[in-house]
Amino acid sequence: MLAVRPQMRSTGDAMTLPDLDALLHDRFHLERFRPHQREVCEAVTRGEDSLLVMPTGGGKSLCYQLPGLARQQEDPRRGGVLVISPLIALMEDQCQKLIANGIAADRIHSGRARSDSQNALKRWLDGELEFLILAPERLRVPGFVPRLMQRPPNLIAVDEAHCISMWGHDFRPDYRLLGERLPELRAGGTPTIALTATATVRVQNDIVAQLGIPDANRFIRGFRRDNLAVEMVDMPPGARMEKVADILRDPERLPAIAYVPSRVKVDELVAVLGKSVRADGYHAGMSADRRTQVQDKFQEGKLDVVVATVAFGMGVDKADIRTVLHLGLPGSIESYYQEIGRAGRDGKPSYAITLWSSADRHLHTHFFDRAYPALSVLERLHGQVPATGIARDTLLHKSGLELQVAEAALEKLWGQLAVSLDLEDVVRPRPETTNWSVAYTKQRLHREAQIGEVFTFARATGCRMQALVRYFGDLGDARTACGRCDHCAPEHSIVRRTHAPDGIERRLLARILAAVPRRAMGTAKLHREEFAEVMDRKTFDRLLGALDRAGLVELSEDAFENQTGQTIRYATVKLTPGALNDGDDWLAGLQIEAEHKDSAALSRGKAKPVRRTKAAPATQSDGDPDVIDRLKTWRLGRARAQGVPAFVVLRDATLLELATRLPQTMGELLQVPGIGAHKAETYGAELLAEMRTSRGA
Repeated sequence: MLAVRPQMRSTGDAMTLPDLDALLHDRFHLERFRPHQREVCEAVTRGEDSLLVMPTGGGKSLCYQLPGLARQQEDPRRGGVLVISPLIALMEDQCQKLIANGIAADRIHSGRARSDSQNALKRWLDGELEFLILAPERLRVPGFVPRLMQRPPNLIAVDEAHCISMWGHDFRPDYRLLGERLPELRAGGTPTIALTATATVRVQNDIVAQLGIPDANRFIRGFRRDNLAVEMVDMPPGARMEKVADILRDPERLPAIAYVPSRVKVDELVAVLGKSVRADGYHAGMSADRRTQVQDKFQEGKLDVVVATVAFGMGVDKADIRTVLHLGLPGSIESYYQEIGRAGRDGKPSYAITLWSSADRHLHTHFFDRAYPALSVLERLHGQVPATGIARDTLLHKSGLELQVAEAALEKLWGQLAVSLDLEDVVRPRPETTNWSVAYTKQRLHREAQIGEVFTFARATGCRMQALVRYFGDLGDARTACGRCDHCAPEHSIVRRTHAPDGIERRLLARILAAVPRRAMGTAKLHREEFAEVMDRKTFDRLLGALDRAGLVELSEDAFENQTGQTIRYATVKLTPGALNDGDDWLAGLQIEAEHKDSAALSRGKAKPVRRTKAAPATQSDGDPDVIDRLKTWRLGRARAQGVPAFVVLRDATLLELATRLPQTMGELLQVPGIGAHKAETYGAELLAEMRTSRGA
């Protein structure tokens, strides 16, 4: 039973809040609020809609948990807190932490047995639960919301709210439809709080619009990390692993997380680091038990370093991580900030070191083109959907597009509400959305711009932390320089080294400047090929970067689409007033970043790059038709149960790969393209059972 505390009472225009400090101590066993928590808790307890953007580790969860308990204490006739979250792992983690504090909580998601979910709903309706955590797809199951509302919640919390925005770095079209369900849940004036660790101003605006809470309080807090030294170093891929090993030989830089771009790189770096520190890998191709084992060992201090893909980190609550390294640039500043934010949560000095080069863009461009097909591709597919509708399989196979491209295009059409999907049928909505192509073009350009923003951030002059605070629009920040990053304190940089230009470099710098128009607003496209006779590409990039950091030129990115629809990117250069001043001291203080050699390339001489060929994706003819049909029947049942289109469960390309490979273990299942950790966790046992049936086991 809850302890009886003073209730909220209205006194004229004022309102007396419950004793939040007492609740904090009694229910969560905490002595005090963390910075910024109290103001949020008080607003939500008063029943005010709110948006909270606070970095990972800042204590967001308490900002709905404590007000929810306070509001239920104020009016026990109402239900508890309804939490909506798109990630099963986080739902499980939140639920277990609440239960550990003696708080009655349960969850409903597709990874649980039907009987367990039914029991959780019954406990909610019987008034036994203070918190019910839901996956968003449950709200689309016919009849679920009316039954849930037999005991209305006192507060609705939308976790990972950035997933609802098409401008966010982890946009999920099925989560965007949540806005359609909220009015019924909010009947009677139930307040809503949306929470996320990262959201730009544009994403913040979209979140409150999609959730129907345009007047919500906005708490954008805590993005400055005064103890975190951010460093960005231009370094070729072949030199990065040995450099990381060198960095982590210092015990003061441990424990550490090293993020790499692929599963293969995980194993390679673990082998290199294993010679001097306790290191292990973590990626979505590992079994769930193996991933849990690695995470637990790291939490317990039995590992010094975890080498991981972006699959690692969600739910990691380890305060003493000293270093976060990136061997390559992330795909967005949002994801980058989330990952470096795992360092130094104990407030002690920590490091965020990124080793990058222009070569990283090729990988990002590859992923971008796969995820966001050209508008002409979407228009072509949309034009093949008759007003009366068409079977999804028929549309995909008559489209003339590669299956993976067609599925990506159909998913984007659905996300823009240009088509509606009823399990296996595709229909144009009536009245038909007329502006979907404009919206998609904006979304595609925005996502492409996010990639460019990371590269701009890596090359930029100025305080790194100040740039991050400005990017997220932290309203309470003083916007002062951090004094710790590679710009503010270059003498303390761990990897980055610079030197004054010698005579040859001075002449080359002058030649670059001479190629830029002298007009104050004049810009130019400088092609490296124009300087090929006097300097190689890397030298050109280092010298241009030095001019940029010294404030003598201003670099920006632009792009155009050629006749084939391919996006061609290029940089433009503009002289600044400092370079336009005639004088002999224009190079005074300029420092050139030292060149980092590709150790792997040096060890094998001038070897030609090895071409790696990827296995061709499976086609309809590769898999057993009976297995494909059985998998589609299973998928249809899953889609009906979840109330979502079939492709949200698994895409056709993934079903074909399953029918071709017939995986028999969780490890083999995770090697199938399209099966990540989340899909394996949710559907793994059922899919392996289907595979055993297919092999006659």
